[in-house]
Amino acid sequence: MMKILYYDCFAGISGDMNLGAMLDLGVDQKYLLKELGNLPIDSYKIKVYKDKRGGITGTKVDVIVPPQKKTSSRHTQKRRTFSDIIRMIKQSNLSTDVKKISLDIFTSLARAEGKIHGHKIEDVHFHEVGAVDSIVDIVGAAICLDYLKIDKVISSPIQVGSGMINCSHGTLPVPASATAEILQGIPIKTGLVPFEATTPTGAAIIASTAASFTDKIDFTPQKIGYGLGSKDSPIPNVLRLFLGEISANDAKADDLETGEAVIIECNIDDMNPELYDALMERLFAAGAHDVFLTPIIMKKSRPAVMVSVLCDVGKQKAIEEVLWLNSSTFGLRSYKVAKSMLRRETVKVKTRYGEITVKSGYLNGHIIKSKPEYENCKRLAKENGVTIQDIYESIRLTERTKK
Repeated sequence: MMKILYYDCFAGISGDMNLGAMLDLGVDQKYLLKELGNLPIDSYKIKVYKDKRGGITGTKVDVIVPPQKKTSSRHTQKRRTFSDIIRMIKQSNLSTDVKKISLDIFTSLARAEGKIHGHKIEDVHFHEVGAVDSIVDIVGAAICLDYLKIDKVISSPIQVGSGMINCSHGTLPVPASATAEILQGIPIKTGLVPFEATTPTGAAIIASTAASFTDKIDFTPQKIGYGLGSKDSPIPNVLRLFLGEISANDAKADDLETGEAVIIECNIDDMNPELYDALMERLFAAGAHDVFLTPIIMKKSRPAVMVSVLCDVGKQKAIEEVLWLNSSTFGLRSYKVAKSMLRRETVKVKTRYGEITVKSGYLNGHIIKSKPEYENCKRLAKENGVTIQDIYESIRLTERTKK
C-alpha cells in the first residue's frame, strides 16, 4: 500500500495551521515535543487545544515565546541568518530525514527573501520567519511528516486570500512578496477571504514537500485532520489534511508519474573548467533534477560547453539566478518538456560493511531496477578499507541470501 497525505488548502495554509492539522490527524504530541527538544533554541511553550472555526472543530497550536528584552542603541539584538539556522539544524540530534526536510523548507524561504531584498542566500535575515515560533513550525512540520512515514504528498491549489498586510517592510498586497516568490509554478487561488490566507512559512512547507497539485482526490481516505488558524470569517480558517492509501492494484497505475518540467541551457566558451564543479553543486542545491555538460563547437571553431539543467517550472527563476551569478554566460534559453518518472522507493539494506540505501523503480507494480546510493557506498568503502565494487557485491550477496 502507498500512504498518501493530501493538503486541502481551500482556506490557505500557515505553519501553526499545519501543526494543528498534523496533531489532529494523529501525530503523537509527546513525540513532537520530545523531538523539538533537540533544537538549541530559546525558551518557548506550545499550547495545544481544541477549538472551532466556522462550526468546524479542529486543533489549534500556539507557540508562546517570552517577550524579548529591550536592548540599548549600542547593543542591537542578534538576528538569525540562514547560515545560523543551517548550523543549528545540522548540529542538532534530529534524524537525517527531519534535517533534510527542514533545510529544504528553510532554503525555499531564504532563496525567496534573498531575491526580494537583494541579499546572498547565506546572509538572509529572516525577520518574522527567523522567530522562534516559525522555526518550531518548520522543524515541527518535518518531524510530523517523518512520523507519518508518507510515501507521497499531494496538495490542492493554494488559496492565498486578498487585501493588504502589515509586515516589517511596510504595507504590502496579498500575497506577501516571499509567498508569491515561493509559489511560482504552483497553482494558486485568490480572493476567497479578505486577509492573508497563506503565509511564507505555509507556502514553503507546501512548495518543498508536495509532489503534485490537483483538486482531484484519487485515493481512499483513512483519517482527516483539521488545523485551525487565528482568523474569524464566513469561510472557516481551517487547513484540512487527508491521510489515505492507494491499494496495490491502484498503485500500478500510479507507477509512472508524469508532469511538466523546464530545461534551461547556455553555451559557454570562456570559463575556467575548474568552476563547473561548483556551478553544478549550486544548481543541484537550488532544486535542479539533473545537470549535464555537453562538448560543442561554436563560432570560429571554438571548443565550448553547453550547460543543460532540468528542473520543475517553479524552480526556473532560482536556477536562472544561479547561472547568472556563477557562470560567465550572458544569455539563457529555456523550453518546457514533458517528463515521466518511475515510482521509486528506498529501503535500507544491512550488509557486512554497514547499512546501505537502495533505490528501486516500479512499473506495473513490479520492481524493474534497483540501484544503491553511490555516496553511501563510497563512504562505507572508505570506512572499511575496501573497494566500492566490494560494497556493491555485499548488497548482491545480502539480497541473494534473503531469496
